[in-house]
Amino acid sequence: MNVINKTQFDITLGSLLDRIADAPHLPLIFTYDGHEIRPGYHVTEVKAGAFAALDCGANPEAWSEIFVQLWDIEEDGRSHMTAGKFSAIVRKVSEHVNLDGSAKLTFEVSDGVRPMQLYCATVPQEVGGMLRVELSPRPASCKPRDRWLAEQAPATTCCGPSAKTACCAA
Repeated sequence: MNVINKTQFDITLGSLLDRIADAPHLPLIFTYDGHEIRPGYHVTEVKAGAFAALDCGANPEAWSEIFVQLWDIEEDGRSHMTAGKFSAIVRKVSEHVNLDGSAKLTFEVSDGVRPMQLYCATVPQEVGGMLRVELSPRPASCKPRDRWLAEQAPATTCCGPSAKTACCAA
């Protein structure tokens, strides 16, 4: 059975901003579908959503999610935006929209031709003088099954003797 480690790719807006604050001068480069986003990319929207749902096991669900829309285009003479510019865009949005730093983060990416695709992200890593964020397609999931699988996994005690969650879930 192939089970994706969702915590590896489900970062929050706050964790993204915290990491890029350490290197605001570095280019922020997203990778998806096996390639880098083009240097002329734009952040075309940042939006916040509060969701309430009923899952397939008839369990009520509620969560907040932040969507960052990236337009993957080439523009003459442009280079990849810096981490600081990305942060400034998010700060500007936060002046008008309540952005919950602990909300799940989803990227919507399109080149303006292909349909928009949904991605989750890893924590940015500094590689070769750039901050790289790996985007991975956001798969559908069954929340009752996900909870059951989590209950079956052995507990990791890295944060103290009474820790009940894995380190990466904290």
